[in-house]
Amino acid sequence: MSDAPTKEMDRSALDPEVEKALKALDLDPARPLIISDADEVLLQFVAGLELYLDRQGLWLDLQSFALSGNIKEKVTNKPVPIERTPDLLADFFVSEAGKLEAVEHAASALKTLSGRAQIIILTNIPFAQRDARAESLARQGMDYPVIANKGLKGAAVHYLAKQTSGPTFFLDDLPHNIRSVAEAHEPSRRLHFIADKRLAKLLPPSEHSHFHSSHWPDAQTFIEEELSTSGF
Repeated sequence: MSDAPTKEMDRSALDPEVEKALKALDLDPARPLIISDADEVLLQFVAGLELYLDRQGLWLDLQSFALSGNIKEKVTNKPVPIERTPDLLADFFVSEAGKLEAVEHAASALKTLSGRAQIIILTNIPFAQRDARAESLARQGMDYPVIANKGLKGAAVHYLAKQTSGPTFFLDDLPHNIRSVAEAHEPSRRLHFIADKRLAKLLPPSEHSHFHSSHWPDAQTFIEEELSTSGF
């Protein structure tokens, strides 16, 4: 969950740090690839953010699928100035990147799927918090390569998909990332996944997705059926 970017990046452009991390991966060119977002897909971002905001005397009013304008002061109920949102979010990641709890069934689903496909976690977390996030995921049963991305995800997914001849799956909660991937790598199978059901009610399924869910067992079944159809 975040605010949509005001200007989209060229889908062929990769941030140099992201490109360096992608090139360091050791991928099997013959195996399928599952590329998953972390926040609201593998980790309970909103629940963790609410706990953090509470300690700051703030709360999150889930009236729309956005942060700016929806973070409010508990005493006055007034919205926090929009220009404060980036700093709050940055502080949140510094404080909580290694503490967010896993989404129910995410670890067990990925463990099963890892027997049939390679798994990469592509998360738009600040580079400085990448290690804390990776350690948190590993501690909760999701010990897979973690790439800290910057900007839209189409370029990174396109790069990864070119490394394998098998099908590529992409999971994310944000429609603009799903659209970006659809434009950058049309053959990918795209899952619009929003773990927090309160958020899921605020946003219709992405028109660029093939599947929509808040429940990992259902997403797992979809991916397994697609793998079988593709001969994997």
